[in-house]
Amino acid sequence: MQTFIKRFLNDQSGATAIEYGLIAALIAVAAIAGMGALGTQLSGIFNRVATTLQNAGT
Repeated sequence: MQTFIKRFLNDQSGATAIEYGLIAALIAVAAIAGMGALGTQLSGIFNRVATTLQNAGT
């Protein structure tokens, strides 16, 4: 029974999986934040283009 507990406490494979999961989560958060900022900029550009086109048509 003691060897099982020692083996369980020394097992690092679960820790590696958790680390990879945390890295993937951080990358996802960074990507979402970047896409949100890019979306805001694109929205502003499209609004300016639409306004310019409307003003040119009148």
